[in-house]
Amino acid sequence: MIIPDSAMNNNSSNNNNGVSLTYSRETVLGLMREKDQVEQTLKELWDVLKTNHVGMGEPLTDNEGYPRSDIDVYQVRHARHQIKCLQNDHTALLRRIEEGLVSLHSQARTVEEDPNGINVPPPSPNLEPFLRVDHVIVGSPANVAGIHEGDQITKFGSVTYENFRGLATVGQLVQNSVNSSIQVTVRRNEQKVSLSLTPRQWSGRGFLGCNIVPIEKLDR
Repeated sequence: MIIPDSAMNNNSSNNNNGVSLTYSRETVLGLMREKDQVEQTLKELWDVLKTNHVGMGEPLTDNEGYPRSDIDVYQVRHARHQIKCLQNDHTALLRRIEEGLVSLHSQARTVEEDPNGINVPPPSPNLEPFLRVDHVIVGSPANVAGIHEGDQITKFGSVTYENFRGLATVGQLVQNSVNSSIQVTVRRNEQKVSLSLTPRQWSGRGFLGCNIVPIEKLDR
């Protein structure tokens, strides 16, 4: 697990008893910087695999059991291991960033709207999925962000099932967000997963490198 120095103060994260503590603005900014560093490192590691023309699953030995001569086996093995570790770190960082942003928002509301702490904020709505990911290209921005085939998207930036009017809605958001982070929430194995997706130019087509299709109401 990668933990930034800014996260080691007394105003962030959870304590060992699972009691939620208050995040400071500096802590959240530190986590965001750490996320950006992890994403950049992941991109470089995926480039290593692309240079060797392999992904995460191809065998590293030939039919006779010898190391393949057409790739740098050590480099590929090392890159794969680092990618697995950093993807876990990336997911954990996104979770902590989300917790931090909720904490900061709660602090602001407490000070400005409810100084006596009388009102309790309502729980987050259980959003319905409206898009499904049916293909992700290795090394693409979607792949680096941790999006998986089969993910059901419940929130894509500001777009939810309530204001979704077709793929053009998402396409316009992507066009307007090139090189800027989009917060995406997906349902995966009945679990909510928060991701940060940055549309950008890459070696493939489009800005995302994944294919998404609308979910009909009967499929939800």
